[in-house]
Amino acid sequence: MSHVEIVQLLVSPVHRLAGRPGDGVPELPGDELVTTAEVRAGLGIVGDRYFNRPAHRNASITLMAAERLPRLGPGEADLLRTRRNVLLRGVDIDAYIGSTIFLDSGTGPVELEVRGAARPCAWMNATLGAGAQRALRGGGGVRCRPLTDGILTVGRAEFGVRAAPTT
Repeated sequence: MSHVEIVQLLVSPVHRLAGRPGDGVPELPGDELVTTAEVRAGLGIVGDRYFNRPAHRNASITLMAAERLPRLGPGEADLLRTRRNVLLRGVDIDAYIGSTIFLDSGTGPVELEVRGAARPCAWMNATLGAGAQRALRGGGGVRCRPLTDGILTVGRAEFGVRAAPTT
């Protein structure tokens, strides 16, 4: 078990990056950055665009390491621009694909099955700056299935591995 920081949480009711990146970046409302997020087992984050969507139930929460964010363009690189749900500092989350992990913000552990990579798309070049998609390959975050209900809160959290990947 180790200490990490939940830097940001994003709960977005709609998929904002649609169409072509060349058409320009749509409005990315700041109120989608929240201080707490309610997680429901097998469903995702309450209020998020992927909550209880059959196509996303096995990958309804995305996590990303703050250390992986490229600084390529104007403005701050954050969850509004990457559209991931949880930004962590202090853990290379991309190294845990296939594991079952937990995050505990102080209200009990939220267990997540790390199902696969959250691959960066061409929108990253539009939102973060030229070269971001390439810079994020292998470090664009992970897609997870929530295994337990719980609350995630911005700030210090405990991180641990419940089960390592099976080979």
